[in-house]
Amino acid sequence: MIPMDTLLKTPNKLEFLHPLHGYSEKLSNSGSSRAQNQELRFGSKKPLVRWGKCGSLRASSSALLELVPEFKKENLDFELPLYDSSKGAVVDLAVVGGGPAGLAVAQQVSEAGLSVCAIDPNPRLIWPNNYGVWVDEFEAMDLLDCLDTTWSGAVVYVDDKTKKDLDRPYGRVNRKLLKSKMLQKCISNGVRFHQAKVIKVIHEDAKSLLICNDGVTVQATVVLDATGFSRCLVQYDKPYNPGYQVAYGILAEVDEHPFDVDKMLFMDWRDSHLDNDMELKQRNSRIPTFLYAMPFSSTKIFLEETSLVARPGLRMDDIQERMVARLKHLGIKVKSIEEDEHCVIPMGGPLPVLPQRVVGIGGTAGMVHPSTGYMVARTLAAAPIVANSIVQCLGSDRGLSGGELSAQVWKDLWPIQRRRQREFFCFGMDILLKLDLPGTRRFFDAFFDLEPHYWHGFLSSRLFLPELIFFGFSLFSYASNTSRIEIMAKGTLPLVNMINNLVKDTE
Repeated sequence: MIPMDTLLKTPNKLEFLHPLHGYSEKLSNSGSSRAQNQELRFGSKKPLVRWGKCGSLRASSSALLELVPEFKKENLDFELPLYDSSKGAVVDLAVVGGGPAGLAVAQQVSEAGLSVCAIDPNPRLIWPNNYGVWVDEFEAMDLLDCLDTTWSGAVVYVDDKTKKDLDRPYGRVNRKLLKSKMLQKCISNGVRFHQAKVIKVIHEDAKSLLICNDGVTVQATVVLDATGFSRCLVQYDKPYNPGYQVAYGILAEVDEHPFDVDKMLFMDWRDSHLDNDMELKQRNSRIPTFLYAMPFSSTKIFLEETSLVARPGLRMDDIQERMVARLKHLGIKVKSIEEDEHCVIPMGGPLPVLPQRVVGIGGTAGMVHPSTGYMVARTLAAAPIVANSIVQCLGSDRGLSGGELSAQVWKDLWPIQRRRQREFFCFGMDILLKLDLPGTRRFFDAFFDLEPHYWHGFLSSRLFLPELIFFGFSLFSYASNTSRIEIMAKGTLPLVNMINNLVKDTE
């Protein structure tokens, strides 16, 4: 599942901060692969910084990533107009972070004729993430040209006997093209770029001062934090206790694979690949993982083993071990790996302080779907809302202070209907956290039997509270008797918590 913002990368070394720090890492190693090898090898030769309690990585997996190429940064060939701090000018908007959401807002605010400075330590770097989206989501934003591959539909394997065919086209984002398109528009609109990290922000009544690690100070009327899960500038005042989606993926050249190249594999919950390893099968039964795959041809495929949500998150080596067993069982022999990626996505948890002086978007603003981990399409769709709010506030004659202006933008980003929607999604996450593999299978067996309007809307954040209530009743009606009993037993406390939170949250 897709999309993460904050990167922690070192060549040929994969490191993870403890998830309680609130970071998400998605690392990608890309470049030409090493010599072909019949044995699939994952992992860096240097160890991961690990969390949780689990046995050491087995030999079959510990040697795994001999096929993973050395990490190589790929930059776009753009001449970026630079911010000139010597002029002491106050820009209308400073965007901190150069991911899709940040650049989208920078592009749209600058189109209105306002001055924008985009601050990022690597503004030309191509995003390493493999973003997957439903085609209709990008079609609604007129971004179909930024999909490099599409599939006519998707497939879900609930178990060895149950397969769901999803009649909803899916696509992979061409991240190089999307970023190029955004950068070109930003440049033509007059956006200035500053290559640095923001280490501190000082707020005055009418402007904010952003202190960068190179000693430069950027002055701005509005500050937008688009740094992802690092929560660089946006403040939280409640304990941060999200669930975590953890995944390991490879873009690989294989001898062959068993999947239909016209369909992407959305979820594969089968566990017959673990029949010969009862200890691993029991771990998977308690906290299951599924395979997500995008086949580009009969020999090129993106494969990702994913833990949907867990608290604490699964260890990366545990997920890699499960992937190795699955690929062996499926008869998939990896010849070379073009790139790999490690994902740790915080899901749910509290919203940031609303309102506050710094405006946020994306992961830093709590916009990850708490039940699925999806964010890219949601944040790109929210970018015009944030941009329009900033433009209207700066163009008004009301003489708003910095705090009043930011409060209005936060209100437009998180209106009460969106907050209520997120509360329901967190309720869904709390149930998923309690389900083992049989319970998870029963849940998705009923979920994908729903009317497309409901499961489409749930996954794409299009349903709001009244429809979500009907969604819940519909899901309950499609569920088996065993699943209904399980939902009532494990969902009662989360339901009470959700109702209490909804009652407390007012305009």
